[in-house]
Amino acid sequence: MNWEQLLSLKRYGDTQKRERIQQDETRLGFEVDFDRIIFSSPFRSLQDKTQVIPLSKTDFVHTRLTHSLEVSVVGRTLGRRVGKELLERHPNLKKLGYTFNDFGAIVAAASVMHDIGNPPFGHSGEKAIGEYFKTGNGKQYKEQLTEKEYQDIVDFEGNANGLKIVTEDRAGTPGGLRLSYATLGAFIKYPKESLPKKPTKEISDKKYGFFQSEKEAFLDLVGDLGMLKKDRNEIAFHRHPLAYLVEAADDICYTIIDFEDGINLGLIDESYALEYMSKLVSNINRDKYYSLKYKKDRTAYLRAIAINTLVGEAVSIFLDNEEAILQGKFNNALLDKCKFEAQIRDIINISVEKIYKSKEVIEKEVSGYKIIADLLDVFVVALNNKYDEKQSNYDKLVLNLLPEEYQEPKENLYDRIMQICSYIASMSDGYAIRLYKKVNGSVIQ
Repeated sequence: MNWEQLLSLKRYGDTQKRERIQQDETRLGFEVDFDRIIFSSPFRSLQDKTQVIPLSKTDFVHTRLTHSLEVSVVGRTLGRRVGKELLERHPNLKKLGYTFNDFGAIVAAASVMHDIGNPPFGHSGEKAIGEYFKTGNGKQYKEQLTEKEYQDIVDFEGNANGLKIVTEDRAGTPGGLRLSYATLGAFIKYPKESLPKKPTKEISDKKYGFFQSEKEAFLDLVGDLGMLKKDRNEIAFHRHPLAYLVEAADDICYTIIDFEDGINLGLIDESYALEYMSKLVSNINRDKYYSLKYKKDRTAYLRAIAINTLVGEAVSIFLDNEEAILQGKFNNALLDKCKFEAQIRDIINISVEKIYKSKEVIEKEVSGYKIIADLLDVFVVALNNKYDEKQSNYDKLVLNLLPEEYQEPKENLYDRIMQICSYIASMSDGYAIRLYKKVNGSVIQ
């Protein structure tokens, strides 16, 4: 892979290449990507989607929105610091007009939308959609779908849904949000299809990155960017190099900030904060730490130092392995190779024990399963009845609840199912709960 091709300014939906040197310096192409994502309705819905702690009434616990913004800030720093060195290593990029800010803008844009396809109720939302089609009423559709189509829905993936959201034509407008190919490439952490599902040691094989409905879009992207195909029979490619930085930004934030949330909520004892963070960083000023009056200020101080340390680690590992990454020979997450890998694992383990398995989180996941399964049942059945000429008056009423962008005709069963799955996934936690109550007759106004 080569950087000139990987930094493509071509927008999804364009027919011609765009040159960096022709860009308006007051609003660079990659910065436009960030702006378009921020102003999109799928991004706004993240303000009421669970990060870890569900529907919290406190003002400091993170939602998907605040998490995404923080990941983008860390991602921008990673991109800029890496970009500054890469421009020295590849002076031809300077001649073409690229700056270190371009790298920061790409990673920030890809980072801010990294959760844009995730369903309500955290990661349990993805599992709930899959379970409905695997063991619930949705299993009846299996024989009418191809193997890969069925795998897409029983292993519903927020990353693949994110690509669908930002590239799918809406109301006759081609190209979705019309983001640059470079940003879309950095966004795709798992550049493969859902089948075959072969466990490997490669981090990019951990999940999949596109639905069958976006296969052509995906192939167009990886072809334009010059991403390397893996030496396998299925559609599977090596990552865009900047995807490693997007992943690192996310890993840094959820590791440290989920831990911080757990401490502020009282799920994790504050004494663990200093104990575990001091193993991660050596430059903690204990006098300053103890001089801070409030717990949330003390944990914020530790969080800032820890994030700064891990950013430095991620940048060094990326630059040390640049050649291997470009050749498709680097198969780990950046933080898996850092010297603090054991300390990071300890923090994650205590977060799993104290936060992710807490009663409040489990209750949210149980509720989420029921809500999502019932909503899928109502809308999938109603939409299929319309095309199978079994439509009842109730079905008509249900379909009138669909937003306009989800009412486009879909003759193919797979496309109809994906249309409903994408609609359910677009909901915020609060809206899903309210709609669930309404379709079950709990709220009649």
